[in-house]
Amino acid sequence: MSSAKHPSGLSTEQVAELLTLAKEVAERSYSPYSKFRVGASILLDDGSIFTGCNVENASYRLTTCAEQTAIAKAISEVGPKIKLRAVAVANLNGAASMPCGACRQTLLEFGGPDTWIFFPGENGASDVSLADLIPFGFHLAHD
Repeated sequence: MSSAKHPSGLSTEQVAELLTLAKEVAERSYSPYSKFRVGASILLDDGSIFTGCNVENASYRLTTCAEQTAIAKAISEVGPKIKLRAVAVANLNGAASMPCGACRQTLLEFGGPDTWIFFPGENGASDVSLADLIPFGFHLAHD
């Protein structure tokens, strides 16, 4: 019996696993200032999964988002040529939590238009392709 597929090509079980991991890692968030605990899980094209949570700082600008933490963790383990297939974001505050602008640009650096983002939206669970999330992202040619 085959499982249902999302437009991303992921099975419903894969999406559920990514969301569960994001929620679990949000429990480890360091967010004493905002109390907004966020977790993210990323699925790479090689099938590996990495997680990260937000890490705040008294100087708010130095805060690291969950998505960026997960990407940094993947790079430190795999190397700089990672390719995102999917990203799941969760928070423990019951609020909408789409990736911020800085995270969108970071996702674009390591993902492509076919990368899918799963997140809590204004009206419940939401998902969108990276192409739709950041249609006019900044690109700089490099080798």
